[in-house]
Amino acid sequence: MEPRIAEVAGRIRALREDMDLTMQEMADATGRNVAEYAAMESGEADLSFTFLYRAAERFGVDMIELLTGENPHLTGYSVVRSGEGLAIKRREGFEYRHVAPTFKDKRAEPFMVTAPYIPGAEDEPIHLSHHAGQEIDHVISGRLRFAFEDHVEDLGPGDTVYYDSGRGHGMIAIGGEPCTFLAVVLHDETER
Repeated sequence: MEPRIAEVAGRIRALREDMDLTMQEMADATGRNVAEYAAMESGEADLSFTFLYRAAERFGVDMIELLTGENPHLTGYSVVRSGEGLAIKRREGFEYRHVAPTFKDKRAEPFMVTAPYIPGAEDEPIHLSHHAGQEIDHVISGRLRFAFEDHVEDLGPGDTVYYDSGRGHGMIAIGGEPCTFLAVVLHDETER
């Protein structure tokens, strides 16, 4: 099941209104200007992982609650079988599959990510994003070009990068094929 943008946007709007927050306050919290935030909250613009992550942090809810309208409920362990999980389509064909959507009170958000190979992208600057916390990315298949501020690393199967996700970072698939990697976003405990 993949969450529908309009439903997710409606939950975001309802939470903002219930918490008596202005669009400006949410725009600031999510790193957007008011017009960009309004387009996302109305469902007119795609909802990036960073936007969802920051909105969930500001609301004090699990990101899964924004995506599904349900609270995660498992506390001991959670199993997600190969190819399953909560599908989240985000930027330029990247496929994110949340692999612990039903686990309650997560200290991290784990995703299986498939980055598409986009011809010509290797010759362009990599778009950088940032969100509170830290992240670890472990390449499973394909090759990944990872950018951290002005540093660039090419990674292959078995390679792992750990970084401060509050600083500019981004990645693209290289080598003519998609790249699959496990991304684990660790919450910034000072903001919880």
